[in-house]
Amino acid sequence: MQTNRLPEYDASDNPTGCCPRFNPLGWDDCNLHFKNKLFVKATTRSENHVPIDMGPVFEKTFAAIQAAGAYDENDFIVLSRDISPSKAEHFFAVSKPVPGQETVHWSGNYLTKVFEGPFEDAHRWESQTLNAIEARHHKAGNIYYFYTTCPKCAQTYGKNYVVAVAELDGSPARNN
Repeated sequence: MQTNRLPEYDASDNPTGCCPRFNPLGWDDCNLHFKNKLFVKATTRSENHVPIDMGPVFEKTFAAIQAAGAYDENDFIVLSRDISPSKAEHFFAVSKPVPGQETVHWSGNYLTKVFEGPFEDAHRWESQTLNAIEARHHKAGNIYYFYTTCPKCAQTYGKNYVVAVAELDGSPARNN
């Protein structure tokens, strides 16, 4: 298991010019190990878990990451989780700190599970992820989701892949 590396993600396969087409090969049942991996943290508002300002927040955050030269297309992921019905947090992997953005460091072990389907299936995905962790005799922490494409691109590609990334055994150790 290589520290701070993600499975392969081909950002060049991008016929929409928006979200690259996601290839799930290598992403399911993958063990990730992070040691002080850098992320920019952003929050969005929601109404009963439905995002209200995700588009503008993601655009602003991603623009700051690119302007700082902190985007690495070979090691990029955005991990999201709802922290309440009205708020979600998002963690953008970066190669260095980004001025004006909150940067956090993650350390710990994580297990991934790949799913395909509508967001309404998130409860099923969570249950299946927890079962996979339990079967490996680990304890689960928070579960984050990597939404590999926006709704428009998912419709174009005919697939809506989502990767669950679950903390294992007391992860994470985060420092701001």
